[in-house]
Amino acid sequence: MDPVPVKPPQDALTVRRLRLGIGVVGIALPIVLPVGNALLTDRFALLGSISGYYHTDMRDVFVGSMCAVGVFLIWYRYRRLDDLLGTIAGVLAIAVALFPTATDAPAGSLSTIDVTIGRVHQVSAAALFVLLAVFCLWLFPMSGRRARATRGTRVRNGVYRTCGIVILAAIALGVASNALPESVQDTLKPLFWCEAVAVFAFGVAWLVKGEAVFRDAGAAAGGLAGPSPDGPTGAAHPTAAPAGP
Repeated sequence: MDPVPVKPPQDALTVRRLRLGIGVVGIALPIVLPVGNALLTDRFALLGSISGYYHTDMRDVFVGSMCAVGVFLIWYRYRRLDDLLGTIAGVLAIAVALFPTATDAPAGSLSTIDVTIGRVHQVSAAALFVLLAVFCLWLFPMSGRRARATRGTRVRNGVYRTCGIVILAAIALGVASNALPESVQDTLKPLFWCEAVAVFAFGVAWLVKGEAVFRDAGAAAGGLAGPSPDGPTGAAHPTAAPAGP
């Protein structure tokens, strides 16, 4: 009888799907928001920040995407430290969605409460980006330290760390861009581009990690769920003994 392929454990499949979901939303968001707004208004114009699309017809897409990322992060389970930081990051992502930014709000529409809510949004967004960088720089590379280091592992760890550095650099440049003259900010939209680069890097890291976890789990199960990205799979699943004499 031919050996029966062994699928990765259900928990591993769930973790992989959560990571892939987070990655897809992260990569798509900076593209979908401006393109969708252009289609709805028949005019393409970048806003000052990604969060500014809350004040457009793309509000539901922005809020829904950030809440989806938040739920994915809260439900994300791996190691205890990943669980804790994932839950905190998830709460921050939902806060970013529910506490709108004051940037790009209609002129004259902001009250003192709106400004306070905008500050909560800014703090939540900054903390969220820092935690996403922590995942890329430390938590993702840490998961492969117990296993034998292979070329695939080293490449993936390099991708994670590069993405983490890009996120931190984008945050720093975004903060520094506030010192630019308003005319330059209105023309170049530096904060939007810095946020877009950071979100894109975050999405790439989670996509790469999602695929790695799936294959590693299949290999650890000792089955034929496909080759591990770090090398050959484990031993083949033993062939079942024929029934009867």
